[in-house]
Parts: sequence; C-alpha cells; structure tokens
Amino acid sequence: MDHSDHVYLLSKGVSSNDSTWADFGSGGGAFTLALAELLGSSGQIHSIDADRSALARQQRSLAASFPDRVLHTYNADFTQPLDLPPLDGLVVANALHFLPQKDATVQRLMSYLRPGGSFLIVEYDTDRGNRWVPHPFTFEQWRGIAQRSGLERTELLAVAPSSFLGGFYSAMNRKPEI
Repeated sequence: MDHSDHVYLLSKGVSSNDSTWADFGSGGGAFTLALAELLGSSGQIHSIDADRSALARQQRSLAASFPDRVLHTYNADFTQPLDLPPLDGLVVANALHFLPQKDATVQRLMSYLRPGGSFLIVEYDTDRGNRWVPHPFTFEQWRGIAQRSGLERTELLAVAPSSFLGGFYSAMNRKPEI
C-alpha cells in the first residue's frame, strides 16, 4: 500500500470542514499523512503512539510533505487515558488487532469525540491472526464491537487488497449526538 491507498481508505469519512482529528496507534504515520492531505491546512492532527522513534519519523514526513499542517504527537499507550481536546474525528488503523478484547478501548476512544464525531477504522478483513496481526476482525465483527460500544451507523467505506492477509476494509461510525 502507498499514500494514495491510505487516502482512498479514509477519503469517504474525512471532511475538510472538520478541524481536529486524532490517529491512535499511528506508528510511522501512514494514515496521519493521509489525514493531513484530506483535512487541509485548517486541520489539526493529534498522533498517538508508544514508539517515540516512529513519532519522530512521522513528524519529519509530515513536515516534508505538508509543512503547513499542525501535528501534535503523544508518546503514549492509546489504551490508557489521554488528555486530548474534543475531537471531530479519529482514526484507528491496524492498531486494534493487537488487543484481544476491544470493547473497553473502543469506548475510551469514543469518549474523546464530540457528539456526532466520526470514528474511522482500518483493519484486515479476516478473523485469522498470526504473530504479527494477532487479533484481527472482519467488518461483520466490527459491526458487533461498534454496537456494543455505543457507536452508531456502521458504514463500510472502502476495501483494498493486501498481499498480507487478503485485504483491508475501512469503516465509519458516529458517536451519538446525545
């Protein structure tokens, strides 16, 4: 996958009218860069990852490709409480498959969203893991996780092939308005 694939997977769920987003478990920043392109110069991105060197790489990449974008980085475990501003949207791309139990983390992440905020997920569309992707989940399994966690309106946004575990999907949900 390349940058255009990352943008494609997020594009139906990210509006340049939204200004404050976060990328949880952002790694080297592939989806952080996609957010930067989609949000435009008025957007702010909060990038959270436990790997300090990965955050430094994504800061360099963002500065080279999108020098006018605002990026806040947090060297932290996204499953733990964080001090973030209210978010218009968030992305969790290929990060939840490291967790055997996802509901509590999804609920915590949802708590950072403004009412009506967008919750985007990118994941391998399989339920068979391996040592690199230990706990993946299909789109249908995501529907159940989202519903149990209180998210509304599960929508499949896009699919993309992968030479590793078959393919990816992106999906969007909303935090309830009330």
